[in-house]
Amino acid sequence: MSSSAAASLDRLSLPDAAGHFGIYGGVFVPETLMTALQELTAAYDVARQDPVFLQELRHHLKEFAGRPTELYFAERLTHHCGGAKIYLKREDLLHTGAHKINNALAQALLARRMGKKRIIAETGAGQHGVATAAACAKFGLECVVYMGAHDMERQALNVFRMRLMGAEVCRVEAGQKTLKEAINEAMRDWVTNVRSTHYILGTAYGSHPYPTMVRDFHRVIGQEAREQILAREGRLPDELIACVGGGSNAIGLFFDFLEEPAIRMTGVEAGGHGLGRGEHAARFAGGRLGVLQGCKTFMLQDAEGQIELTHSVSAGLDYAAVGPEHAFYRDRGRIEFAHASDDEVLETFQLCSRLEGIIPALESTHALVHAIKRAKALPKDKIIIVNLSGRGDKDVEQVARLLGEKHS
Repeated sequence: MSSSAAASLDRLSLPDAAGHFGIYGGVFVPETLMTALQELTAAYDVARQDPVFLQELRHHLKEFAGRPTELYFAERLTHHCGGAKIYLKREDLLHTGAHKINNALAQALLARRMGKKRIIAETGAGQHGVATAAACAKFGLECVVYMGAHDMERQALNVFRMRLMGAEVCRVEAGQKTLKEAINEAMRDWVTNVRSTHYILGTAYGSHPYPTMVRDFHRVIGQEAREQILAREGRLPDELIACVGGGSNAIGLFFDFLEEPAIRMTGVEAGGHGLGRGEHAARFAGGRLGVLQGCKTFMLQDAEGQIELTHSVSAGLDYAAVGPEHAFYRDRGRIEFAHASDDEVLETFQLCSRLEGIIPALESTHALVHAIKRAKALPKDKIIIVNLSGRGDKDVEQVARLLGEKHS
């Protein structure tokens, strides 16, 4: 990408006033929610420029969540690959186990500022649900989390953690019983209880202002990584890699490097069992433009526009659509996208655990799969930063079962 093309991205001017990233984004919701979204947009526009709000958020991110997170040199993994240096941005070390706490704390503070005492959220892998439950417990807010029945089974530990912190976890039995259906139920709740309730959406998706707001609350990842790699290596990295479901951890890492044309950025989607219909969640490998759950973006759908079934070993990437900002930068060639299969993820999950003593979340492991491929292909003087967006404690039981089935 040329330096002139990078400069023309003008990342800080996006989205426009209507929430569009080029042709992507926007607001596609029932009329009942328009007032709530307008209220949220106005409240966020004030809060993001309010030193008191920002100082309080920084305080809670440090004292409660545990920021800054370490930038860790994965020495043994690097030696195994024999090429580029691999650094891990350790979002897995945050309280509740993933990057999700950045956004949950910020939106809970914003809800309190708006006088909303009831919080609803959706969750797939459970990490956003756990983070929301923790933030609500901290600030004394009522918390209701919607979760697909299938995800509740494969993420039983996180279900218990949410309930332990006082959240009501609502089992969603509709459809595929995963993240898409959980979002549907959360939106139905919000329509019904819009006056008293704030919806803490967990990823950089949905109607404006959510993609922008969630991105901004996760920018701290990339801001820290920039400072840390300059301190460690005296220069910026050559590549950034992150997993992409909706895309919050990835845009959080990428955003503050977008206007650095020499840095390659790759988002890694869920390749599942392969790229057959219903076997994966790689939107850029098999999707097209459409509208889903308040947002125009790239998604998996059939010729009639019906949303296709998805699959991933990781509940957090098992979703038919991708955040609009990712689609925008992909069209412009600024962010590339790859995918990792379930088998590759299970192999790398074990490899990272064995070589580094770090058990990564299955979602984050997708990024590690691609990072290992890239490190092997690059010379030793190159630097890769991988966003280790979450820890794999939640996945150990599921992986043990899957490996047992595979080897039986």
